[in-house]
Amino acid sequence: MANLLRTIQLALKSLMLHKLRSGLTMLGIVFGVFSVIAMLAIGEGASQQAQQQVLELGATNIIVRSVKPPKETAGAQSSNSFVLRYGLLRADFDLLSKTIPTVEQAIPIRELTKSCRHLHREMNCRIVGCTPDYLDVNHLDLAQGRFISDKDRRDKTNIAVLASGAAQDLFQYEDPLGKTVKIADRYYTVVGVTKARQASAAIGGSMSGQDYNNDIYIPLETMRVRMGDLDIDRTTGSFSAQQVELNQITLRINDKDKVEQSADVIRESLRQNHKNDRDYSVVVPLELLRQAEQLKNIFNVVLGSVAAISLIVGGIGIMNIMLATVTERTREIGIRRALGAKQHDITMQFLTETVVLAGSGGLIGVILGLMTPLAFDVMQSVVQNFIFDGGVANSDLGKMFAQMKPRPVPASLPIAFGISVGIGVLFGLYPARAAARLDPIEALRHE
Repeated sequence: MANLLRTIQLALKSLMLHKLRSGLTMLGIVFGVFSVIAMLAIGEGASQQAQQQVLELGATNIIVRSVKPPKETAGAQSSNSFVLRYGLLRADFDLLSKTIPTVEQAIPIRELTKSCRHLHREMNCRIVGCTPDYLDVNHLDLAQGRFISDKDRRDKTNIAVLASGAAQDLFQYEDPLGKTVKIADRYYTVVGVTKARQASAAIGGSMSGQDYNNDIYIPLETMRVRMGDLDIDRTTGSFSAQQVELNQITLRINDKDKVEQSADVIRESLRQNHKNDRDYSVVVPLELLRQAEQLKNIFNVVLGSVAAISLIVGGIGIMNIMLATVTERTREIGIRRALGAKQHDITMQFLTETVVLAGSGGLIGVILGLMTPLAFDVMQSVVQNFIFDGGVANSDLGKMFAQMKPRPVPASLPIAFGISVGIGVLFGLYPARAAARLDPIEALRHE
């Protein structure tokens, strides 16, 4: 033990004789360890952000969406008609909500894009025919007024709830409650306004974001009576029509462990009312969570590999410096050998210097890696204030960067430090052995 402490003491003394050279050599290991921890932290933060977007939909939700079939299929369906009929049926809703025991809640949705008007202000809105449960399932909050009620559904009343963007564009500084908006050829009384919210991914059959801020919500039964299932699009020189009863059915399962099994039952049940499965899709957020977890692992492997290269480069730098040190201290080695030091002692001396150098760099790298979230916050503030203009800051890239929060992976700290020490041993062994094998007489003659 005393010999080990003495060897460490001599190693520190030798390294301190060349502070600048030792510090520059250490930088390779510092940045290597820091990059390993920082990249894994960024990967973990991005993964958790993606998984949170999926969790916002509810881990026990199954989403069934209408999908416009491919052209060849659409042509076959519409050979004798100008109307393209596809998508989910009200019979599908009744079947899924009443016959599958694991379904505790079913929410039907119908969507149309229509021109909406208030006085001289006009905009295109997504009209959503829905039920009172829509507010809770999509995590929407009311800014004022109320949402659709069961009484509105029964009475098929002409009421509307505006999303924040629609309320701002149509009413600007007016209070919209109690006023009317004209949708298509009918007037609807505004009874509520929802708060602004960020777009959510994994809605429907893709990972694309869905913006809720320009929606107008009306009772599903009112939409059916006032607007019908037929959506006609007339443009100059062309005419098209499509008939869709429901655009989406969100099913909430009573047990998370039964979600995938229920999804299989849902797919099988839908085949009863559909000749093929090309006009609807079934999305299971649990599957997306697993995909996000797999992507995180792949992302971590890639980032970890890139960071590991930095460590290897740092190790090569250490080997280079230690070989130069052996040449500089050849006479010292000869004197030690003449005084009775064995090859093992010389090897341990130089190997200890290398390990101390790499270990110190690894420790500093770990400390810097733990500061990654703080450094990222500062960088986000600088980038948003001085680099991003308003348009870029509000873009998808700007919002993603602003929301990203690195999370250091606890396991990466000992792993990165251990690798740095291992790099020191691996790349320091050859210079140490080269020093120990020097001929004592030749070493004493070295000038």
